Amino acid sequence: MSAASEKTAIVTGASSGIGRATAEALVQAGYTVFGTSRKAGDSQSQVSLLTCDVTDADSVSALVSSVLAQTGRIDLLVNNAGIGLLGGAEEFSIPQVQALFDVNLFGVIRMANAVLPSMRQRGQGRIINIGSILGLVPAPYSAHYSAVKHAIEGYSESLDHEVRAFGIRVSVIEPAFVRTVFDQNGIEPDSQLKQYDQARLGFRALLAEVMPKADPPEVVAAVVVKAATDVRPRHRYTAGKTAQQISLLRRFAPAGIFDKTLRKQFRLPA
Repeated sequence: MSAASEKTAIVTGASSGIGRATAEALVQAGYTVFGTSRKAGDSQSQVSLLTCDVTDADSVSALVSSVLAQTGRIDLLVNNAGIGLLGGAEEFSIPQVQALFDVNLFGVIRMANAVLPSMRQRGQGRIINIGSILGLVPAPYSAHYSAVKHAIEGYSESLDHEVRAFGIRVSVIEPAFVRTVFDQNGIEPDSQLKQYDQARLGFRALLAEVMPKADPPEVVAAVVVKAATDVRPRHRYTAGKTAQQISLLRRFAPAGIFDKTLRKQFRLPA
């Protein structure tokens, strides 16, 4: 019998990509899994897919109440739901940036606040937040996305210290490029500026090159399962070879060399 047998997990944003792969991997690890999507959909294999809008507190509360009514417990929350903004920082309006934070940060907080009372009552639980290597190394044309992933890093580590006394642990997963439709679904800027046109073309060309070679979502899913089942979970887990390499370079390479390498990668003038 799996060590996770009879445990219950919620995975947000589970209709495709990392969320779907994670939900399926957790089923294989022995969890009863409830995935969420903003729109109603058919359940996938052994994953029960429920409707939830992480920007709506009532929707989040209804989801958690439904899962508790069915299973009586929530052992694991994986916060994966998110949107992306790719473009020059000044090209995006404040409402666009607020929408990004409402999903990618406040959605995480709403979900965590909703599951923590039952986890505290039972004296155990795990919360795993899907971050990004951009939460460690901010990249050009992703200023707001990098900012929200930095916020996830700080929130998660602080929360882990607060809830550890109740038997609850919090971890962040840091993938790099992953083969999903995420980059295709990024929100375009409200006001594209011609000054960034050339750089925008260069960045899109870079994505076209790296995405076919990027990690499949199953790589991230495997790291989520590891973080969920580690006896002594860590604050952070990189996911995939590229993320590991970037993390090591950031830690050990001189700042000037790292900066020059990053700019060359993104085809920016020295």
